[in-house]
Amino acid sequence: MHLTILKAKLHQARVTHSELEYEGSCAIDGHLLDTAGIHEYEQIQIYNLANGERFVTYAIRAQENTGIISVNGAAAHKANPGDRIIIASYALLEQKEVALFKPKLVYLDAANRITRTSDQIPVQVA
Repeated sequence: MHLTILKAKLHQARVTHSELEYEGSCAIDGHLLDTAGIHEYEQIQIYNLANGERFVTYAIRAQENTGIISVNGAAAHKANPGDRIIIASYALLEQKEVALFKPKLVYLDAANRITRTSDQIPVQVA
């Protein structure tokens, strides 16, 4: 049996550009991609905290240390500059691999600078 497991997450990234007349994808600061372990052309899911939109596209590499998060092509209808988003990628693992696997979680500030990284999401009970 295979399970789909969270591989990486860029948490609360801010959209810096929304480019409708572009071939598609999401351009992401190369340093952020490297830190999260997301590869160029890898499928990603984007969850928009501003409007609830959820969509799938792929990552392309933007210039390092620029903070660029550009939602491009048709997806530009789903995110505007300034929107807070979560960018996630997933891995298909065999069940025996799951217990040893740790995701790469990257937390960002309003300028898309890394504030911390982790390999687990803290459980919050209300």
